[in-house]
Order: sequence, then structure tokens, then C-alpha cells
Amino acid sequence: MSHVVAASSPSVWAQPGTLGFLVVFGMGVVLFFVFRSMSKHLRKVRDAAQHEAEQAEARQAEKAEPGGMHDPGMDRMLNSEYDHFNR
Repeated sequence: MSHVVAASSPSVWAQPGTLGFLVVFGMGVVLFFVFRSMSKHLRKVRDAAQHEAEQAEARQAEKAEPGGMHDPGMDRMLNSEYDHFNR
């Protein structure tokens, strides 16, 4: 009879218990900080790319003004080469 009772009761290892909760909770806390850090870094990258694009746009406008000879075909060609390298 004791074999039947022992077999029907769940073992201590079959239940998650406190240790399982602490592991899952700890992983959640770590993930919170990892995602927060990733968000901060992605924001920095986005801001830097936006600043660089604004500088490039300002340089392009500066180059186009003094000479007065603006060639839209050349801009199209340069933009397509730029897009090709950034893929």
C-alpha cells in the first residue's frame, strides 16, 4: 500500500515551488534592464543617424548654392549609389 501512495503523490521535483518562481522572476528583472538598455542605445543610434543626415543635407545644399549649376541627374546617380551601399 505504501507504494501506491508514494506513486500517486507528486514528487517535490515535479512542482516548481519557490525556486522556480525566483528563477522566472529573476529572468524577468534581467530582461527588463536589458530591454531598457537596448532602447537607450537604439535611441542614440537613431539620433546620430538623424544628425548625420541633417549634416549631409546641409552640405549638399551648401554645395548647390554657390555655383548655381545643380544637376538633378547627378543627384539621382549619387543617391542610387548611396542606397546600394546601405542595403
